[in-house]
Amino acid sequence: MKLTFLLLAAGLVAAVPAAAQSDFPSRPIRIIVPFSAGGIVDSVARVIGDKLSAKYGQPVIVENRVGAGGAIGTDFVAKAPADGYTLLLVSPSHAVNPSLQKSVSWDPVRDFKGVAGVGFVPNMIVVHPSVPAKTMAEFVELAKKSNPPLTYASAGLGTSNHLSGELLAQEAGIQLSHVPYKGQPDAMNDLLSGRVSMMPLTAAIAMPYVKEGRLHALAVTTAKRASAVPDLPTVAESAHLPNYQVGTWFGLVAPAKTPDTVRSKLGADVADILATPDVKNKFSTLGMELAPQSGAEFDSLVGKEVGRWSKVIKQAGIAPN
Repeated sequence: MKLTFLLLAAGLVAAVPAAAQSDFPSRPIRIIVPFSAGGIVDSVARVIGDKLSAKYGQPVIVENRVGAGGAIGTDFVAKAPADGYTLLLVSPSHAVNPSLQKSVSWDPVRDFKGVAGVGFVPNMIVVHPSVPAKTMAEFVELAKKSNPPLTYASAGLGTSNHLSGELLAQEAGIQLSHVPYKGQPDAMNDLLSGRVSMMPLTAAIAMPYVKEGRLHALAVTTAKRASAVPDLPTVAESAHLPNYQVGTWFGLVAPAKTPDTVRSKLGADVADILATPDVKNKFSTLGMELAPQSGAEFDSLVGKEVGRWSKVIKQAGIAPN
């Protein structure tokens, strides 16, 4: 009798998580954005959050937890309950931070599992009009002859701008002088004034200046041409650098032990949301190329990005701080 009672009790305990998963979500969900409100990571999270909220009939709250280049918000989610109610909207810093910061205790592969890949925003290689290069191939040739080296601006050490330029230097076998700023506005000011020669810049930000003639676009950094500027070649094709590929990607992840059933449900619902015309239009205005991925596909992307950028950072001699 006692054994039967214990077995029944064990069965009831085991059934509780399964029941909790079957009626997911039964309470509000949080999407943590590890950057400030108003940026593109925040905008992506809010579009998805609003749609999930309408679908589930539950609040989906976007919460900004900023600091340490995204590491603080990421650490918060790594330590959150693995129940699907705390998610993280990630971008390339998720894969790069462990190579740049000694204090990072989480691992993007070990401590998180993908929910869904969303898409990416192409960067453009832009130069000040005073730079005598009209194509990416011409820029590479100019860089090989320049003494002192041509300069390029970034919004700071380890940012997408910085690593895009460093990867270009490594792949093309050229020297470029990195000029880091405290943020993108300061970097842009010096680029527009001609104090620095080049900057890998988000396409949506670069395009107005290119149209005004204040900057000249050489190429997009992604593997394929951008739909917003289909006539602009990629770095890979223009400069004959087949291994060059950089994009600002976005996706949702959850703590690693989140049940597969919960992640699968969230992933399928996000995929449905990304297929709707109004969401496509909203992301298009952000300069994003939609590229939906399953959780497993997004995990594969993150793993490859961790390996690639750790190698670039090491080869560049960038010491973690």
